[in-house]
Amino acid sequence: MSFVTMEGEASNSKKDPVCEICIEDKSANELFGIQNCSHSYCTVCVVNYVVSKLQENITGISCPVPDCRGYLEPEHCQSILPSEVFDRWLSALCEALVLESEKFYCPFKDCSAMLIDDGKEVVRESECPNCRRLFCAQCKVSWHAGIDCAEFQNLNKDERENEDILLRNLADKKKWRRCTNCQYYVEKSDGCSYMKCRCGYAFCYNCGVTAPLDTHTAQCPSCKQ
Repeated sequence: MSFVTMEGEASNSKKDPVCEICIEDKSANELFGIQNCSHSYCTVCVVNYVVSKLQENITGISCPVPDCRGYLEPEHCQSILPSEVFDRWLSALCEALVLESEKFYCPFKDCSAMLIDDGKEVVRESECPNCRRLFCAQCKVSWHAGIDCAEFQNLNKDERENEDILLRNLADKKKWRRCTNCQYYVEKSDGCSYMKCRCGYAFCYNCGVTAPLDTHTAQCPSCKQ
């Protein structure tokens, strides 16, 4: 009878720690500890965790473990965070300190810089310090030249673009009348004040009052013109 002797693995061999977010083995120098608790995760997962919280507009970032008292702060994480993420976190913390009633954002979508209205004075025409474009600080829209704020606020939502305002100013200059039914502009070239729009609606060109469809009067019974 013969025997084969084999060397077994030591029972006390140590394994690499596992990141509980990505569930992968990591070396000790790949782990990053959470402040005020014993939990630690790999640096990649911590960075992704911070980014996801900032995307949710959360600036006070706690440990991923529910009900844990651990937390993360920008200065603690600066060594592992990309510079743009670190700067975004600091900016978000600064924004959180400004009262909601005082802050608004540049109306131009390709800018959206945060601006502050301290309420000390009424300002209408203003320039964004970031993109250098003009906007109305009262209406929080791009600058509406040639039309005051009260008139602008009375416009329909689909009539507030710069092109719409330019057309409105031109219509006022040319004395065009707007059909009160379909909102198309109508220009009278000649004839009486009775107008019939292409939508079939009839009205007085001078005062805009509805005119009977079956009666074409030379004089408007309302404005007498």
